[in-house]
This record gives sequence, structure tokens and C-alpha cells, in this order.
Amino acid sequence: MVITVLDHEFQNELCESDSEYPPKKVEDGEVDDDGKPKRTVWTACAHIITTSIGAGVLSLAWAMAQLGWVAGIFILLFCTFAALYAATLLTDCYRFPDPVTGKRNYSYMEAVEAYLGGRMYKFCGWMLYLNLATIGIGFTITTAKSMVAIQKSNCHRKNGGDDPCMFSNIPHVVGFGIVEILLSQLPNFHKLSWLSKLAAITSFGYASIGIGLSLSKILTGHGGKTSVAGVDPSSSDKIWRMFAAAGDVAFACSYALVLFDIQDTLKSLPPENKVMKKAVSIGGLIMIIFFIMCSTSGYAAFGDKTPENLLAGFGDDMAFWLVDLANVFIVVHIVGAYQVLCQPVFRIVELLARRRWPKSKFINRENPIRFGKIRFNINMFRLSWRTAYGVVVTIVAIALPFFSDMLALLGAIGYWPLIVYIPLEMHIAQKKIGKLTIRWFGLQLLSFLCLLLSLAAASGAIHGLYKGLNAYKLFQFKE
Repeated sequence: MVITVLDHEFQNELCESDSEYPPKKVEDGEVDDDGKPKRTVWTACAHIITTSIGAGVLSLAWAMAQLGWVAGIFILLFCTFAALYAATLLTDCYRFPDPVTGKRNYSYMEAVEAYLGGRMYKFCGWMLYLNLATIGIGFTITTAKSMVAIQKSNCHRKNGGDDPCMFSNIPHVVGFGIVEILLSQLPNFHKLSWLSKLAAITSFGYASIGIGLSLSKILTGHGGKTSVAGVDPSSSDKIWRMFAAAGDVAFACSYALVLFDIQDTLKSLPPENKVMKKAVSIGGLIMIIFFIMCSTSGYAAFGDKTPENLLAGFGDDMAFWLVDLANVFIVVHIVGAYQVLCQPVFRIVELLARRRWPKSKFINRENPIRFGKIRFNINMFRLSWRTAYGVVVTIVAIALPFFSDMLALLGAIGYWPLIVYIPLEMHIAQKKIGKLTIRWFGLQLLSFLCLLLSLAAASGAIHGLYKGLNAYKLFQFKE
């Protein structure tokens, strides 16, 4: 999942810095009426699929195992279709007030301010940046688990499958943190053109490998034992694991925040909202098929022993190189995705600091550095703040190395307010839907059900983290 949502004033600053010189003309047929390159419905579909298929899909099989076939498929379809429906309504809010001729909203937060006003804009900002700030922790844990999986694979290959091969994830967390701290000092890293293409290739790669290996395990008769009720229905922790599993599903569906960035690339004729609705429908359908295949095939392959990370279950299989390749894909994908997701957090803090202390040399001065032919600028506040952020994320990831519970908590934080509630409220404001009407009741019911889902997911995730911490010795975690 790749999200780029910024404060609208800062978005304008970025647009000015990214503009071409001399600017292209509309009559050249290469750009739209706002001076940006034209794209088609198929490009939008590709972006939607790329942003929706991320590391979260690897936990869907575990979620299905906790929920069982009936509840698992129901919650998966409910979350995906609710997110898809809200995304479809969101396409009409790209322009204000008219969805065809109104003023463009270049970011999610711009649209919230235009339709719902300043108070909701501030609420959205807090929720959005909280979600983006904490997602770095989930990414760090995911990367460390993938690196440990490669270690375990090599260990089993050398010492045989009976060797426990337990490794600490701390060196990998620290190493990943150092890499991300260094990359975070590059102000334009998140705008490199090849980054999105690389993310698309690697995300499809590891998800496809997970599905392929699961199907191979099933077809060769080595599938696991499954049930309608899921893993250990008599356990006292069953309900908490089911709640956390629902959060994992919600996390995988949290892709709608990037829709305005995608819609902004579409040409204005035919109207962007109509083209985007078609792209959302096609991309969403492919996403749902992918999610169902990953969750059902993974659960069928491992049954009650389905691991939190689907790829971790293939360590004893003969396809060592495929599993290692998939884990390398995850690491490469997340190295770039971490920067894309955290850059908005870095920049909003730096923007607010410049506004608060406009005369501070520590905050505003760019110090030119030169090594031979290489020239770059170092800003002391940027260096200090981004390094501090990376250190805090690394320490928290070491202290809370719990993959599925962390993803569930992240899903709970973002799913209801950002993916469902605010888009529905913008739709109500745009269409001027009266209170106590049938349509208003229907939208409020959908929002309420998603709120209950998010609250349940948050409680399950917090319970899982609490239980894990009680049995966990700080800085001594091995897997």
C-alpha cells in the first residue's frame, strides 16, 4: 500500500518544484487542462492494484485460520466491498462542488476541508498522520521477519529440518532502521519515478509466490486441516484472535487514501469521476480476487498451523530459492514504501517548524556539502528530526515485534475513520442527503458496522500485544 497525502499548502509547494520548464501546452495532446500529463483508465487500474497489494496480504491466510471459513470469507468480503463502495463515492469528491466542473482537490485532505470544513479537516489530519507515522513500525517488523525467514531457510538447508534455527530479529531491525535513516535524508527520494514500478513488480512477485506455493502444497496432497469455525474454537483467546484477524483484513483494505493522487493523473474528458469509477471497479475486483486467493489457498495449505506471515510456513519445503526470492521482494518493496509513507510525516513536521520559527537558522538554513563532484545540502533540523524518528521507530519495533497484532492495530486506526466514515460523510454533504431518509440511514448503518469492526480489531490487537509483552523478554525475542 503506497499513500502520498499532504497538507494542501505543502502540496502546492511540491507542485511548483516538480513543474517542467518550459511547460507543455494543452494543445500538444500530452497534458491536461491543469498542465499535468494525461493518463487512462488502465493506468489508474494499475496504480490501484499496486497500492492495494502490499505486505498486508501475507497475513490474510492467518486471519482466515482464526476466523474459519464462514466468518473469514464474510469479513473479507464485507471489508473489501465496504472499502470499494466508499472509494466509488470518493471519486465524485475529486472536484468541488460539482463532480464534473468543480475545482480540483489535489489531495484527500483538501477534499475533506472543501466538503466537511475545518474541524473535520483537523480530525482527518490527526488520524491520517497518526496512521502514517505508526505504519513505519509495522514495516520495520515485517522486514525483520523476512530477513529472519531467509536466515532460517539457509539454516534448514544446511542443518536439516529438525534444527530449530532460532534467530534474533534485533540485528535486522537495527540494520533496516539505519538504512531508512540514511534514505530519509534525501528530500526527493519518494518522488523517484522508478520507485512505483519497482514496488509494483515486487509486491506482485511475493504475493504470487505465496499463492503459487500454497496451491502446490494443496495439489500435492499436503494441505492442512481446516474447519468452519477456525483454529481452536474452545480456546479462551479465540474471540480476541478473531478480533485481531478482522484488523489484519481491514489493514489490507486501506488503500482509498491514494485515490485522489491517482485520479489527478486522469484526463478531464471524459469526466475523471466516471473514468475513476470504472478504474476502481476493475482494480477493486482484481484486488478482491487476489485477497481471496491468498487467504483461502494459504489457509487450505496450512490449516490450523497457518503462520502469521504466509511465506514463513514454507521454510521446510524444497523451494528454498522461491521463498528466499519472495522475502527479498518484500524487503525491497518495504525499503521504498517506508519512505513514500513516512515522507508526508517528515515534511508536515518540517513545514510546521518553519512556520513556527521562520528566523531559526537551525531549522531553515541549508548547508551545502561537497564530496568531489557530489553536491548536496544538509539541514540540521531535518537531519536531527528524521534521525530521531527513525531511532524511535526502530526501538518500538524491537520492543513490540508482534507482526499480526501490529498490523491489526494499524488497520483499526485507519479503516473506519479514513476509509469509510469520512468518504461517506463527504458523499452525504455533496449530494445533500437529508437526515432520517432511507439512504441516510443506510449510509449510517454501514458506517456504524465498520466502526464496530474497527473497535473490535483495536481491542483484539491491544489484547494480543499485552499478552505478547507478558511472555516476552525485552530485547531477547527470537523466532
